[in-house]
Amino acid sequence: MPTFSFTRTAPLALGEAWRRLTEWPRHAGAVPLTRIEVLTPGPTRQGTRFVARSGVGPLVFDDIMEVTVWRPPADGEPGLCRLEKRGRVVLGWAEIEVRPGPGGASRVVWREELRVRFLPRVFDGVLERTARAMFGRAADRLLRRA
Repeated sequence: MPTFSFTRTAPLALGEAWRRLTEWPRHAGAVPLTRIEVLTPGPTRQGTRFVARSGVGPLVFDDIMEVTVWRPPADGEPGLCRLEKRGRVVLGWAEIEVRPGPGGASRVVWREELRVRFLPRVFDGVLERTARAMFGRAADRLLRRA
């Protein structure tokens, strides 16, 4: 399974960076050809489930995720959200950590392990590079947009 991570620094308070990254429907505006449906009533907490449906026409797949760790930032302490991917096609996990950064900014660390069922391991490198670029751009967009 390809594992990747990236870090971003945003001129936002911890709580605002956290909000922008963990309001799941907002991800649809940051990830091309993707819709988000939250499957459980809010607010987000451990056990929240949602699906990211990506693709066009008949070429659509669901990335079903469940929040398994939910620790929003509080009193200057970092926040951590862990998602387990529970779909038929997309498997693995993702972690979004928001911690204090320089000069009152927020530092975001995104870690992810991603596997696409039936995709041969020979494609792990391509999958890792593509996913890192796609999720990195999504994080950039989410942190820029209110």
